[in-house]
Amino acid sequence: MRSGIMSFSFNFDVESQNPNVDDCNDLQNKEKHSVKPDKHAEDKSKLAEHIKEAKEHPVPNDPHFLLIDAVPETVQIGTLPSLHFLNETVFEQTASERDDEEEILSRTLQQKSDLISGIYEGGLKVWECTYDLLKLIEKDIETFGGKMVLDLGCGAGLLGILALKRGARQVHFQDYNSTVIEQLTVPTVILNCHEDDVDSEEDEKAKGKGKGQSKTAGVDVDRKNPQDGDPPQKKQAMDPTLHTSLVKCRFFSGDWSRFLALLMKETPPSKYDIIFTSETIYNTAYYPSLHDTLQKLLAPTGLVYLATKAHYFGVGGGLHLFETFVEERGVFSVDHLWDGEEGLQRHIVALKFK
Repeated sequence: MRSGIMSFSFNFDVESQNPNVDDCNDLQNKEKHSVKPDKHAEDKSKLAEHIKEAKEHPVPNDPHFLLIDAVPETVQIGTLPSLHFLNETVFEQTASERDDEEEILSRTLQQKSDLISGIYEGGLKVWECTYDLLKLIEKDIETFGGKMVLDLGCGAGLLGILALKRGARQVHFQDYNSTVIEQLTVPTVILNCHEDDVDSEEDEKAKGKGKGQSKTAGVDVDRKNPQDGDPPQKKQAMDPTLHTSLVKCRFFSGDWSRFLALLMKETPPSKYDIIFTSETIYNTAYYPSLHDTLQKLLAPTGLVYLATKAHYFGVGGGLHLFETFVEERGVFSVDHLWDGEEGLQRHIVALKFK
């Protein structure tokens, strides 16, 4: 379902963690007749106590220290540039040593959960729908030249990083948890910026030999296990104020409603040509704040790329419910760009202003 070694699951009571395809289809069909007009307001009130204030995270003056003991994985999709992100196993092994005021690292380990609603929203994982969207971008040859891009619910930030590598004017990264931004997103962006500047002989050799490659959702992932005893390559210090890629980036954490309020205080507020959001519609309680954020931050001719599963068992959200919500609001049109038909169906849709 995602890259990484740990086998976690959503921490909700469900009848089956591995429903078969017929059950999935039956449930999806039942949804079409079970949407309640006031459901979103009810869910939103239940989670009001968990609203997390938004803040911007500056890049450290000497950012290379964030890569000490980092164990990178490399994603290679077709002709796209290589994308690197941090091996999630390291977070498990070094949780007690990390700066984590939210305590999400210890809590996810204790509860063996990928998601604790309102506390931790899954940002430490690279979910499979992100790979779907990367493959679609590779197919459509989007360049992002000169565009403003927002990676909403970014996690590791691979979608925003690709836009950065392909000429985006600015890329902003947002995730619910500050720990995710500080411990994963910022280091991952720095890692990719650094790799753009420094030729790595090890990477070239690995590509030639195909060393350590495995398949994740049909994507080549080059992994190095931190237990293999192969220490990570030391990174050279760099000045973020001079780095042409890093200075194009901004990093934010917090609830979407608070994130929106924070940006709307700026003069002028940011407007994005492209907004990426992957695996973010799993909970119907979040639909109002997500929709408002998209509506107020998308440029008039902008496009939202949304990658999602058809249904999220144990959480309740899914594409049909979100499409129904969007249709009721009457602001966006929804176009299906890709529909996966195997197993639990996955989709990519585009939202644009009517």
